[in-house]
Amino acid sequence: MSGLPPEVVAFIEAQDQKIAALEERNRLLRLQVEQQAEQIRALQKVIYAPKSEKAKYICPEGFTQDTLFDEAEVCVAADPEPTEPKIISIPAHTRKPKRTKDELAKTLPVVEVLHTTPESERSCNICANQMQPIGKELVRQELSIIPAQAFVTHTYRENYACHTCEAETDEANIVKAKTPEAVVKRGLAAPSAVAYTMYQKYVNAMPLYRQEKDWLNFGVKISRATLANWIIYTANRWLAPLWSAMKDILLLSQLIYADETVVQVLSEPGKTPQSKSRMWVYATGNPPPDVLEGANADGTPRIILYDYQPDRAGENARRFLTVDHPFYLHTDGYEGYNGVANAVRVGCWAHARRKWNEAMPKSPPKDNPAYIGLRYCQKLFELERKYAESGMSPDERLAARREHSKPVAEAYYAWLENDLRPLAGSKLAIAATYAKNQKAELMMFLETGLVELSTNYVENAIRPFAVGRKNWLFADSVAGATASAVIYSIIETAKANALNPYEYLLLLFTELPQVLAANPLADLAPFFPWTPGISDRCRILKSALHSSLA
Repeated sequence: MSGLPPEVVAFIEAQDQKIAALEERNRLLRLQVEQQAEQIRALQKVIYAPKSEKAKYICPEGFTQDTLFDEAEVCVAADPEPTEPKIISIPAHTRKPKRTKDELAKTLPVVEVLHTTPESERSCNICANQMQPIGKELVRQELSIIPAQAFVTHTYRENYACHTCEAETDEANIVKAKTPEAVVKRGLAAPSAVAYTMYQKYVNAMPLYRQEKDWLNFGVKISRATLANWIIYTANRWLAPLWSAMKDILLLSQLIYADETVVQVLSEPGKTPQSKSRMWVYATGNPPPDVLEGANADGTPRIILYDYQPDRAGENARRFLTVDHPFYLHTDGYEGYNGVANAVRVGCWAHARRKWNEAMPKSPPKDNPAYIGLRYCQKLFELERKYAESGMSPDERLAARREHSKPVAEAYYAWLENDLRPLAGSKLAIAATYAKNQKAELMMFLETGLVELSTNYVENAIRPFAVGRKNWLFADSVAGATASAVIYSIIETAKANALNPYEYLLLLFTELPQVLAANPLADLAPFFPWTPGISDRCRILKSALHSSLA
């Protein structure tokens, strides 16, 4: 611009600056529009999209994760020379058979009802002589049920006196028969009443105010405060020692899962009723889904423990997981677990996959970045299903992972580093950042065959609490929240070991008071849910359990 007057040069420079400013503003506005459009798509997904993360719900028609590594073959043009048509075999349609009445009879006790003809009517209509029974035949099978009933039990004890001593000393030596320890001291509740109350709330998610009304149907007026007192007292007095004993076993495991969820406690010191506390969950290694009995892959029993804490501070996990040997800690990406001593962090591929799914638009094209990332994750899960179906041991699964899964994971991160350029602040950028930040933890599944790809096991373990929370909404006090943590631990561990929760609670409240009242430091190993003596008495019938899982 040499030769132009200075005022013209200044005017041109000012216009250039305005143009640059307008272009920058235009770029920011476009970014804002894209972010708002992404938020709208995310909200539409929340409202209308399927909640399942199964591939058949989130993958476009005609394009599955299997085509991720053979797209070249998919895109090859057809052979111009005519060839013989390929023979395609279509598998026959299969349908799950309906349960028969005989199968139902195998899982439940059978009561026979025999209908007879009165002797006065047993005369033969031909010769008029008396007819004799020759056998019985089955007419029909019906499912019956006995509804819950309430009754009062009066416990007496017999007293004995020595008449010889009385005759000699004029003082009778009186001995009283021993009576079992009450489950609630100076209370009205029997072991069955406490077990039933806990079962209704913590298994069937029935709040105490509804149970209060249910007791009225039995003809018993019991306030919800009394029911709460039963729960808190018995949990602290009889179940808490068992919880502590199971914690000692859990801390011996080579693999521990951990997760947490919110809980609202109305009367918590130093906090408003609206503030959120946390319920932490810890579980031993993941058993195969089709194995109903036995230990985990690392030899430890199946244990699920809840721990109530007032916040989400990582110190809670560090304080709980005081393990003196190296172990694998399988969690989501929360950094609060980083300070746990002796823990080797293992990441969750389900969380990584979920973030790609959240970033994926409706009916995405095959080259959509979010869909590409999701397909990589799906391929890893598909391989894991094949390993599980083959019944591999941890060592065999590790060898298979290093042969088949490792190339997929390495290609995934090569694509992340070299090919993906997401828009800053977008859902796509969030998914990519999560995957990059969690690379070391996510790749840990290639170092041991004990761990799974995801933390779905512990998330399933925490789901009963989340379902119950939707019904009872909050805990009234810290004591109530702590008692709930103990009870959920006992019930969920019982379910993990295929026990009937009510029968197990009834057994504990019948026998634990006798043991702990005599010796508060007694060995509680005979009462663990995986102990053969306990499992034989409280186990769900295998045929019924298999039918429920089918």
